[in-house]
Order: sequence, then C-alpha cells, then structure tokens
Amino acid sequence: MSFEVKEKTEVRLVFLGAAGVGKTALIQRFLKDTFEPKHRRTVEELHRKEYEVAGVKVTINIMDTSGSYSFPAMRKLSIQNSDAFALVYAVDDLESLEVVKTLREEILEVKEDKFTPIVVIGNKIDRLDERQVSSKDVLSMLEQDWNHSFMESSAKDNINVMEAFRELLQQANLPSRFSPALCWRRETFPKESRKRPKLNKTNSCLIT
Repeated sequence: MSFEVKEKTEVRLVFLGAAGVGKTALIQRFLKDTFEPKHRRTVEELHRKEYEVAGVKVTINIMDTSGSYSFPAMRKLSIQNSDAFALVYAVDDLESLEVVKTLREEILEVKEDKFTPIVVIGNKIDRLDERQVSSKDVLSMLEQDWNHSFMESSAKDNINVMEAFRELLQQANLPSRFSPALCWRRETFPKESRKRPKLNKTNSCLIT
C-alpha cells in the first residue's frame, strides 16, 4: 500500500508588533499595492486570499493583530493557530524593538518550539533622519541569540515587502512554486502604469 503525501497549499501568517509600526501597511502593500499614510487602529483582522498556481488552489490567511496589549486572549489564539510569524518594529522607534522581544518570548512559550518560523522586520526605513535602531545591532542579536530571518523594509516606498512575504511563505513550508509572491513582481507589469491590473481570486497567479 502506498500513501500519497500532499503538499501544503494553505498557510496562516500572523503579523505582531507595537502599535503604529506599519503591520497593516505592509499587509496592504502586499495584497493591494497601496499605502495609507494615516494610522488606523487595528483590533484584529483576518485577510484570506485564494490563488491558482500551476492548477493548484493556494490559500493564504494573514492575521493583522492589534498593537495593544488589551487583547491577550485573542493574541494567544492567533499564535496557537498560525504557521509563521512576522515580528515588526519601526526603525525610528527603539521601544518597538523591545515589544518584539517580548512577543517573541510569548510565541516560543505558546508554541513550545524554539524553531518556530519567525521573520523579524524593521519597517519604515524611509525615515532615514529619524532612525533609532541600528540594523547592525539587530543582526548581532539575531545571529547570537535568536537565529531568525531579518530584513528591513518600507511599506511606504515598497522596499522588501514582497521579499518579507516570500520568506514567511517559505518558512511556513508552502512550496516555492506555489507562492503568489513569485507572480507579483513589479517588473511583470507595464512600467508606464503605476497601478497593477485587477486580479481575480481564482486566476490571479496562474503559472504554466
């Protein structure tokens, strides 16, 4: 008797971090290629998108969490049910990095696995003159103690947003050829157009 092993085609990602670091902005940039400069307070919001890649339906669930500590039960449930985590801080806010450290400890405690897939993202690198967190210091901490992936990004200028999601999807064990991130490269759209064409959920990422 032989058993067929099915590849993973549904993943759940969670974005965690202090209020105002740009979690929602990163998600909206990935999903819609838009940026809203005005901060909007988030309690908890689940984004669910379906794509068809190489004839296979792929589902990505992205949980956008509150930056407030007022909802510990909701946060714990999100951690329990997720495959990979984005821990987001703002490079112009040193305190937000301390929040990331606390959240990481909570994730490891809930998941009971020190090898839990985590990507640390330093957002808002467009604020060059306001930087408070050195990338070298964060890299040193990650290499010595954490062993997690790290990158800096700007949701405003669309820097490393796609790369962050690609890394998250890979760590969540979604086969790379099924990743919608591979199909949403900016160079695949006309340079003269600033807007991407509308994508249908069922055929937005068809690869042959």
